Amino acid sequence: MKCKVCKKTAVVSLPSHNAGFCRDCFLKFFTRQVERAIHGEKLFTHEDRILVALSGGKDSLALMLELSRQGYDVTGLHIDLAIPGSSAAARRVVERFCAKHELPLIIKDMQAEGLPIPKVKKRLKRPVCSACGKIKRYFFNKIAMENQFTVLATGHNLDDEIARLFSNVLRWDIAYLSDQSPNLPDEHGFGRKVRPLFRLSEFETANYAFLMDIDYHYAPCPYSQGASFSAHKQLWEELEAAMPGRKLDFYLGFLERGRPLFAKHEEVSGARLAPCARCGYPTSAGICGVCRIRDAVAELDEPVQPICSMEPL
Repeated sequence: MKCKVCKKTAVVSLPSHNAGFCRDCFLKFFTRQVERAIHGEKLFTHEDRILVALSGGKDSLALMLELSRQGYDVTGLHIDLAIPGSSAAARRVVERFCAKHELPLIIKDMQAEGLPIPKVKKRLKRPVCSACGKIKRYFFNKIAMENQFTVLATGHNLDDEIARLFSNVLRWDIAYLSDQSPNLPDEHGFGRKVRPLFRLSEFETANYAFLMDIDYHYAPCPYSQGASFSAHKQLWEELEAAMPGRKLDFYLGFLERGRPLFAKHEEVSGARLAPCARCGYPTSAGICGVCRIRDAVAELDEPVQPICSMEPL
């Protein structure tokens, strides 16, 4: 196959775009897709201070590197979840990456915060993934707001967005459908959140990471087995193979025609938020979910009181 642009030998084939690219032309294609996402959805400008959530995976590292190459003011944020056999390796990858590219990095350690995910899992009676996501979002927002970052960027790609949208449609979850967007505004105590990779598939970010020699963490989370998103992604992979380009068409169609309808509903029925009584984080309850999780985990560390016995008379 020849490169669609320069006619050299192609190294990446993209049926969804009916094209193949050589290395240099693919990297230019990747850059253009990120630029189209940023400018088309007005995600941010070069005046913004951008905090990039870095998991250690290919998508977040690719996003960080690409934004830095485009001249944006970026700082990485890694949440160390204290998961044995996983978190330490991911943290080392992030630290090496930022050191190699001379990019600033903030580390937040959940062990030090009293919220190590193994203890959270032990304490909760439901799957830990939702609690883990809640904790990460809490610290993403908290650190962004406390350090005057004007926007938080995450590495969610097109496959991630499609899986989430599909899951919400299956449940007709109006609350989630109303705020699914690559650009969530700063309101109600939450900072602005953006997803600049929404036009790019997981396959495309993987090729970018390979061609840019990004060393990333690829071991799956040991607690993620059975996650519904994996099944949803597999279904969409089969559909995309049969109908190339369907994923991007579906998601862009939702943003243009679907989301505005759900957003109107949420403007009427949206829950009222107020600061958490303990930490000030926005919540619809008196105490936010993370503070309640913190309390539950703290109970595991409380010493067992000895049972007093009466001395015989």
